[in-house]
Amino acid sequence: MRNIYMLFLCCIYFMNTGYAQEFNAFDSDGKRHGKWQKKYENSNQIRYEGTFDHGKEIGEFKFYKPNSGKVPTAIKIFSKENDSVQVKYFTARGKVISEGKMIGKDRVGIWKYYHRGSTKIMMTEEYELGKLHGEQKTYFENGQLTEKTIYNNGERQGKRIVYSEKGILLKEFTYVNDQLHGITKYYDPNGKVKIEGNYKRDRKDGIWKYYEDGKLMEQKQFPIGKNGS
Repeated sequence: MRNIYMLFLCCIYFMNTGYAQEFNAFDSDGKRHGKWQKKYENSNQIRYEGTFDHGKEIGEFKFYKPNSGKVPTAIKIFSKENDSVQVKYFTARGKVISEGKMIGKDRVGIWKYYHRGSTKIMMTEEYELGKLHGEQKTYFENGQLTEKTIYNNGERQGKRIVYSEKGILLKEFTYVNDQLHGITKYYDPNGKVKIEGNYKRDRKDGIWKYYEDGKLMEQKQFPIGKNGS
């Protein structure tokens, strides 16, 4: 019996030793190397798991919340050649919430966001060095474009357009340096202009016109009180 007990202890020892060698090892310079797996303190819940190459993350890393179980909240794929990372974020049920590319801590390129629990795209954004740069598009769940905005270095620049679920143009704005500046139009459900006027640095400026069924009904001068009105 004593020999059997000693054999059992040896097996446990070698199993634990093998695990230690398989995970969480360091190279000769003290850098993480090989497969790593970290758990939350006083818990068996994995916090992250992935592979290091002499201190640099490479390949797929999975990240978990304290109550994630086996479903990761994020998966990052690190490039071996550069600092770029492909990222996906997930719901608690494993559905993709968003995905895109990062360099360091900055988002770059096109990012996609999905309607909850669906594979249908809710929004796309373009980034450059962590700032919105290019088109931001939002979609109804039926795939119809609901809004399009242009960004330049993190600021709205140019046209912002809003559509109905049936694709009818509803609103049209103009931005300069992230401020409303220029022509603005609102449309009725039939696509006819309902209100039109200009903004100047986020404030209504000049004559605004108001229509009903395409017929001009009223005009207002802004700022109110300008030119004696």
